[in-house]
Amino acid sequence: MITEIKGLHHVTSMAGDANDNNAFFTKVLGLRRVKITVNFDAPEVYHLYFGDEVGTPGAVMTTFPFGQMPRGTRGVGEVGVTEFAVPHGALGYWKDRLAAAGVTGLAEDEAFGEKRLGFDGPDGDGFALVETDVRGRTPWTGADVPESAAILGFHGARFALRDADATGELLRFMGYQKMDTQGDLTRYVIEGGNAADTIDLQEAPSAKPAQQGAGSVHHIAFSVEDRATQLDVRKRLVDTGYDVTPVIDRDYFWSIYFRTPGGVLFEVATNEPGFDRDEDTANLGSALKLPDRYEPHRAKIEAHLPQLVE
Repeated sequence: MITEIKGLHHVTSMAGDANDNNAFFTKVLGLRRVKITVNFDAPEVYHLYFGDEVGTPGAVMTTFPFGQMPRGTRGVGEVGVTEFAVPHGALGYWKDRLAAAGVTGLAEDEAFGEKRLGFDGPDGDGFALVETDVRGRTPWTGADVPESAAILGFHGARFALRDADATGELLRFMGYQKMDTQGDLTRYVIEGGNAADTIDLQEAPSAKPAQQGAGSVHHIAFSVEDRATQLDVRKRLVDTGYDVTPVIDRDYFWSIYFRTPGGVLFEVATNEPGFDRDEDTANLGSALKLPDRYEPHRAKIEAHLPQLVE
């Protein structure tokens, strides 16, 4: 069993309009934009990062805004809901705020004793706010959301799967423990993690496969401390039979990827070196940062990208 995974590192979704996407996460959800870069495999597309003050692993939502990309179709084989943690008592504030902003899909419910508020993102993304303990996390308060309600980071994610057994076995191998089952939901939690430590598997045997597009989660990333640990995790995944990519340099972390039995793309990302490697903390997310191989093409890339409206 792998014991070095600390919970989530980041979640990456595909999106439509870059400015709609940027405004939703910064002005509606009150997150900080901690990095503007490009999709390293498609530099004509932004890669935007949103989170807390420094982009703490377990608190970072990232997006690829492809512009006119068609919306995805919900189904099985995907991360159906990305869950953000908020302090106890905050859901009333968020229900009013999201309704005032015209956010759709507002729905209150409860799972495993936790109060939740589900809502749609600008591209039909599935999101939820979950009331939890603060657990030492400090939210970003540079927006107008009060600290008593501000997003703390991720709570976890809910996968939609036709059959949850194989993915549950993988999560247990990755250090998660099965906590409880309620109806079609089974919860897995990792001990000693970073507070973004919960995965719920929702089983829907008769549902159609998801079709990716704007609003779909492209991949979900799990956190490890450093590159040495990542290499050890990679070896154990490969030895278990998973087809894992070589280590890839993403400038702000190092990544490996593999496809799960349920169809979800997993990444294991390092906490090092972090988002301050090329910007100081005060100026995170203020300028377009490019990987070295694209710097000679900066003018062409900047001319193609839409200007972000602040």
